[in-house]
Amino acid sequence: MNTDTDLLWSPGRRETEDSNIASFLRWLGTDRGLRFDDYAALWRWSSTDLPGFWSAVWEFYGLDAVTGYDEVLADSSMPGATWFPGARLNFAERCLARATDARPALVCVAEGGTPEDISWEELCRQVGDVAAALRRMGVGPGDCVAGHLPNLPQTVVALLATAAVGAVWTACSPDFGTPSVLARLRQARPAVLVAADGYRHGGKEYDRRADVAELVDGLPTVRHVLAIDRLFPAPDEPWSRRAGVAQHSWSALPAAEGPLVFADVPFDHPLWILWSSGTTGVPKGIVQGHGGIVLELLKALGLGADLRAEDRYLFLTSTSWMVWNFLVGGLLHGSTIVLYDGSPTFPDVNGAWRVAEQTGATMVGVGAAYLAAVERSGTHPAAELDLGALRSILQTGSSLPDSTWRWVHERLAPGVWLQSICGGTDICSVLAGGSPLLPVRVGRIPGPSLGVALAAWDPSGQPLAGEQGELVVTAPLPSMPLHFVDDPDGARYRASYFDTYPGVWRHGDWVTVHPDLSVVVSGRSDSTLNRMGVRMGSADLYAVVEQLPEVMDSLVVGVERPDGGYFMPLFVVTAPGSPLDDGLRERIAAAVRRRLSPRHVPDAIVPIAAVPRTLTGKKLEVPVKRILQGARVTDVSSAGAVTHPEMLTWFADYAGRSMPGG
Repeated sequence: MNTDTDLLWSPGRRETEDSNIASFLRWLGTDRGLRFDDYAALWRWSSTDLPGFWSAVWEFYGLDAVTGYDEVLADSSMPGATWFPGARLNFAERCLARATDARPALVCVAEGGTPEDISWEELCRQVGDVAAALRRMGVGPGDCVAGHLPNLPQTVVALLATAAVGAVWTACSPDFGTPSVLARLRQARPAVLVAADGYRHGGKEYDRRADVAELVDGLPTVRHVLAIDRLFPAPDEPWSRRAGVAQHSWSALPAAEGPLVFADVPFDHPLWILWSSGTTGVPKGIVQGHGGIVLELLKALGLGADLRAEDRYLFLTSTSWMVWNFLVGGLLHGSTIVLYDGSPTFPDVNGAWRVAEQTGATMVGVGAAYLAAVERSGTHPAAELDLGALRSILQTGSSLPDSTWRWVHERLAPGVWLQSICGGTDICSVLAGGSPLLPVRVGRIPGPSLGVALAAWDPSGQPLAGEQGELVVTAPLPSMPLHFVDDPDGARYRASYFDTYPGVWRHGDWVTVHPDLSVVVSGRSDSTLNRMGVRMGSADLYAVVEQLPEVMDSLVVGVERPDGGYFMPLFVVTAPGSPLDDGLRERIAAAVRRRLSPRHVPDAIVPIAAVPRTLTGKKLEVPVKRILQGARVTDVSSAGAVTHPEMLTWFADYAGRSMPGG
């Protein structure tokens, strides 16, 4: 039950009267004659009257002046919903439509460097030059342009130029291993590879020219390489010797001969391919469209996160995580986006907050694991840095321990609005998150996002109130995938989201929706801890175990055994100087027994060197579970897709050495 001590932040006059959503409510009253007493009433309307809500978002953000349409939702089936037939709009054109000389479009910071501004005029010029170059290369609608790039201004330019010519963008960060990149890009069949010669991270430089050559050799569809000289002089010699491939230097591209022309594409024209983590098999290529992304990111960032034109919006991310695309979406609002190319923990654990200080960032997005790491470091950023410009923190990636919620408000940024958001690559947006109209309480996402028919369901498809169930979405969203790459009959798409509840999107998370509409996410439902019929999300256990000062990190899995038994080991990374002895094991078990459930005391507590994660920070619970059930390491994870890949071999050895029946 919520208490006053749970309350961290409450809306003030700025939020209730001057926020984007407050303006939207006034507009609904004036233009539609609709009035809502609170967020809950607004959300219920938005998630049930889909044509009414999404047409309102369309008009509120001025898209009616860009294009007409035949109807809002021609087919509401899932999968296969048909949105805004007849509409034509281009993502790149909408991103550049709010160009101004009042503020920069981009602020770029390299690791250890100083911020550099790029004006809207300069951004438009660069997009025009690269779009013209792509057209000279023969790139147009139906083609794919792939990036092997860190978080550079050129990456934003390349995406916008690709969208401008109507081609499809996809990207992999150069910190991915080459086999992992090829596992993705071979599916996309790019005609052009845009690649940097290397990147900096953690105070080191990484030369990637040989990797680019290997990629070109492994991508037979590539005809052109657009080379960015990041660490070394502009290349005189091509990085790849493969016949039939032309290499062009980004810095030597000629100026476009005419104005920037945007391809006139329909609402559902493919914009980009995002990739699933690739930790449970071949990565899924998720194709999303121009119109759905424009509309969804206008709504999610504007009416949800309250992003404004005067904001400086920083997200700590690589180009492979969907939040990079979510960051670029800030341009739709005329906001300045801040690009940081480097490690958030360089030169120390507060590296990200030093970048925020340097750039005057007003909204900062981070992963939960990074916030927890800064908390554990014992530093006090609010006292050590000037974060006075900061008004909101976006947090995603996984659930936050209760202590971290409080730490953010006490030691990182007192009084700042912490927005915990749940969404994903699948929709490139938010399913549940904050609102300027809702308070923030420890451990709870304030509510479902507007337009999202979110619910918790039991295994039989019945809705649950105040109880943990499967997170489902019962009505379509504009940014749901158009399709998957190489999935002509849609079988893989249906299996990913619709096999459990036909016609209803199952997201794969355990969630509790409380009577006040606040949401608690308890981890992935496919890695549920099910002891004696009592289900528990792994995040619930981490929230207890990782409060102990001796525990730096942990991973828990529940393994169904062939004999019908169930084995639940907890693997822990201990703090320096804190060995995992019998005393610590007992303290861990006692904490779980007392604060969580006697049924969920682990069967074994095992020391490990590191917790393997996806490159976006999610713990590899399902792959580790499959390894402990006998799967081969190569069957559950593609090379280069995880941190600490050596740990997967360790878990395989553990399965043979120490598992019951092993």
